[in-house]
Amino acid sequence: MGKHIPPFDNKNQPIVDVNDDVTPLCYFNQVRLSQGEQHQHIVEGYESVIVLAGGTCSITVTNGEKTDVYDNIGKRKSVWDGNPEAVYVPLGYRATIDCVSDTADVMIAGGKFEQSLEPFCVREENVDIVQYGSDDTKTHRKIKHVLGQSNSDNRGRLLVSELFTVGAGGWSGFPPHKHDEDRVKPDGSKETLYEEVYQFRFNPDFGFGAQFLYEHEDDFGPVYHVRTGSVIAIDKGYHPSVAAPGYEMYYFTIIVGKTEKSLIQHFDPHHEYQVETIPGIKDMIAKFK
Repeated sequence: MGKHIPPFDNKNQPIVDVNDDVTPLCYFNQVRLSQGEQHQHIVEGYESVIVLAGGTCSITVTNGEKTDVYDNIGKRKSVWDGNPEAVYVPLGYRATIDCVSDTADVMIAGGKFEQSLEPFCVREENVDIVQYGSDDTKTHRKIKHVLGQSNSDNRGRLLVSELFTVGAGGWSGFPPHKHDEDRVKPDGSKETLYEEVYQFRFNPDFGFGAQFLYEHEDDFGPVYHVRTGSVIAIDKGYHPSVAAPGYEMYYFTIIVGKTEKSLIQHFDPHHEYQVETIPGIKDMIAKFK
């Protein structure tokens, strides 16, 4: 039930590779390039999206004789400086990433899928931004959706976002929730099966937090100490996280459905009542039902 991959130099090789032992639906690679360097990307059986965490790249997407070129993807120095830009790479396509800035920090997210769609780019003005929670409830956070509801017709079951705890410290993924079954619950509502992978970053960089994982509402742990570069892979169970006081927490989220295009979560019954106490969370949940 989940795992923590501590920060390491992955040398531009996948951190969560195809058919992973915990989250086989997900793929994740972080690629670091210098000006003039190039990276080739293709993952058989997975749709993917290339997101600029920092720097600027030209991205060429090809399939046979079909070629699409997206210039000047990425406008920010780091994830703390602005909105992401990205290019969607359909199943069966190859992407060539050329670094045109001094350096580039590139996040590649993938999800298993069966159809080949069309490539497209997500510019900073196209990113859907949602903010909810409050400082009083220690749940204040901002979500920047790269692949989400607004482009659902153009993607498969891959959802990709950037999440920030707003302010210094606080909780995310709260109330605790899970999404590890495709089912209709006794009350007629649904839950959908989605695996997910996170990469954490903190501001200042030496900050830290904790990732909780538990399968049943009466279980204990495990709890992982996460720092900048930590990767968490989750296949099932409840998974709230928290940032230590004084630090802003960011995590890059890759969420992939097994059968459904919309993520619908199930809250831990012990804590579900707190949905009523967190400003804006009910509106956010309603968008995905």
